[in-house]
Amino acid sequence: MLSAARFLPSRFGSALLPIRAITSAASTAAKPRQDSDAQPFPPPVTQLSEEEMAFKETVRRFGQDVLRPLVKEMDAQSKLPDNVLKGCFDNGFMGIEIEDKYGGPNGSFFNTVIVVEELAKVDAGLSVIVDVQNTLVAPLVFRLGNEEQKQKYLPKLCTEWVGCFNLSEVGSGSDAFALKTSAKADGNDFIINGSKMWITNSNEANLFIVFANADPSKGYKGITAFLVERGTKGLSVGKKEDKLGIRSSSTCSVHFDNVRVPKSAILGEYGKGYKYAIECLNEGRIGIGAQMVGLAEGCFDQTIPYLQERKQFNTRLIDFQGMQHQIAQAAMEIEAARVLVYNAARLKENGLSAVKQAAMAKLYASQVATKVTSKCVEWLGGVGFTKEFPVEKYYRDCKIGTIYEGTSNIQLNTIAKLVDAEYKK
Repeated sequence: MLSAARFLPSRFGSALLPIRAITSAASTAAKPRQDSDAQPFPPPVTQLSEEEMAFKETVRRFGQDVLRPLVKEMDAQSKLPDNVLKGCFDNGFMGIEIEDKYGGPNGSFFNTVIVVEELAKVDAGLSVIVDVQNTLVAPLVFRLGNEEQKQKYLPKLCTEWVGCFNLSEVGSGSDAFALKTSAKADGNDFIINGSKMWITNSNEANLFIVFANADPSKGYKGITAFLVERGTKGLSVGKKEDKLGIRSSSTCSVHFDNVRVPKSAILGEYGKGYKYAIECLNEGRIGIGAQMVGLAEGCFDQTIPYLQERKQFNTRLIDFQGMQHQIAQAAMEIEAARVLVYNAARLKENGLSAVKQAAMAKLYASQVATKVTSKCVEWLGGVGFTKEFPVEKYYRDCKIGTIYEGTSNIQLNTIAKLVDAEYKK
């Protein structure tokens, strides 16, 4: 079996070199066209720089040569092999934006989109593990952490530690800030009590970013983010959920029973946890959009060759006009979803507001993934309905895209409110 560790072309020299070489897409994109007044036109959002294309190829090779042979087993056993996770760290897929002074690749947000999309073409479970690390956990630490916290956690987050984002609870899903987990001040410490639900990466996590209300009298403005390490007394992780899809990714409950942490464990400012959660989930939705685009394309890639070979009535399936129209529609929608995701990513990367675009990208990409995977099962007929062919797994995996990091209805609400605000100006 091929080793998952350091699956990089030798010309790059080290495991992190490809991504270290990639600065923001805006600065490395191919030279744009210019108008008659020598003013450059911005490049197409889907145009990748040479560095981005090299990184995409690295992820693609890892996915095809290391990940794909294990996918069926990972799905059946609901398990992530250690060597696959290690390969993600060794190849610079984790902590992508962490600066090199903390041992990170110093890459761009767009590289996160690339790796999430490419991995989802093979296994959406591994894709979301990488997504959470890069869009929720690491960014909170490198943007909000003090220097001591950065020195302690960032080197680990890009080399060996998985993190998880502890927000959802039994009674607070879409109504996220109705959370009941508390953090009561006790001298120079806080004592955390409560339980979190549906926490991605919690089985493997070493670092838990925990949102707890430190002052319920202030409502959601009492919510504070804390950094809690695995092994802290009173922290326990429940059993892995037996899920419909993304089964290689762990989803567990996390319990806090008189978990004592020092005030120095507060991430960012006291009482600003609600603000931090909203901000990082906005960019997290771009990542989920990328996951859904990759998943839809991966399913499409597995289906089209079959339609080119399979014959009925002495005619290839792909030559029937009814099939051609459906295939064309699916191809168009995948491309449209990709443009939405890439545009949101480029906006975010360039410091521009992308709240509406992120909501649109996640919503539409999850709709496309749902439609395309369903059509692929139908196009394949009987074999599409069996586990011997990989398409049914994509069909199961895609459903989560309409649920986590903001349900489809929440995205619709967000978009509608922003449209309303735009027209009031």
